[in-house]
Amino acid sequence: MSSVSVVIPCYRYGHFLEQAVRSVLDDQPGVDVRVLIIDDASPDDSAEVAQKIAARDPRVEVRVHAANKGNIATFNEGLLDWADGNYTLLMSADDRATPGALRRARDLLDAHPEVGFVFGRSVYVADGAPLPPARTRLRGWRVWSGPEWVERRFRQAENPITSPEIIVRTSLQQRVGGYDPGLPKAADMEMYMRLAAHGDVGFLRGVDQAYYRVHETNMSKAVTALMDLCQRRLVFEVVLDRYGARLPDTQLLSDTVHQRLSREALWAAGRVYDRGSVRSSEIGRRLLAAGRGEDDQDVEALLDFAADCWPQVRHLPLYRSLETRRRLGPREVRYLLNEKGQWWLRRRSWVYQGA
Repeated sequence: MSSVSVVIPCYRYGHFLEQAVRSVLDDQPGVDVRVLIIDDASPDDSAEVAQKIAARDPRVEVRVHAANKGNIATFNEGLLDWADGNYTLLMSADDRATPGALRRARDLLDAHPEVGFVFGRSVYVADGAPLPPARTRLRGWRVWSGPEWVERRFRQAENPITSPEIIVRTSLQQRVGGYDPGLPKAADMEMYMRLAAHGDVGFLRGVDQAYYRVHETNMSKAVTALMDLCQRRLVFEVVLDRYGARLPDTQLLSDTVHQRLSREALWAAGRVYDRGSVRSSEIGRRLLAAGRGEDDQDVEALLDFAADCWPQVRHLPLYRSLETRRRLGPREVRYLLNEKGQWWLRRRSWVYQGA
């Protein structure tokens, strides 16, 4: 019987640990599972909670860091130094596997030895809300070649995987190495494309493989639109640089993803004017303190990113409209928003169709 190693990094998530561990041990019949909880020097009682869980179940091991090593080093410790099952799941302590998730993934990986990892859908759950029922009836699966799956990522310019719904073939994980510490906010996206550059990709249809918990301490909460765009661009450029020899027509892939990211930056800039600026923007706060409005800064930074990604974006109507509004400044725009100026703004500033 194929086995699954489950690595659960934990930092201040002790109150979630019991549910996370039980989801991979109690709700996965027919699967040989071992669990490692790694507490990364949590200042709360997370280590004690983990040790109590391990004392009750011999399938659970615990490691406790004396000093905080960070998420990337903690991930790699479990994946490269400990995992010895046929397949590996890396799951945050605040997430949960759905019933039968490990067996569904195991069956696909057993049937397709060329597949490097398998994923399905995640169900997003607000912290404190009851878990919605998960879809557990499998409607088949699909297998892409690795280069085909990577090409789809370049066309869409995004990462479709949140993390707890992916299970990796351990031998491949250990062959390609661990998460890149140079990409602390986007290492997962790079890892998935790295794995796909070395193996095929499986997808489970019609089922939910994990619960992804949404709460105020999610790492993604601190990421602004511009930060997200910059991180994704860096990942795609790293993938082309490191694994381009395994991919078809890298110039086309590069042109495609840079144009897509450039257009996304334009849409993000438009949303700043539509809904107000992104208040969590660090660069926006600095410029606000210097006497400039956050709206101007956010739009300027997004337009600069768009033009740097794809210089031809400057010819699009939306880019010209946003650039005009930025140059005019808030005082002139307020004048144009009065009764006499509304017709001009409608004609000149919001021509989204052309983007």
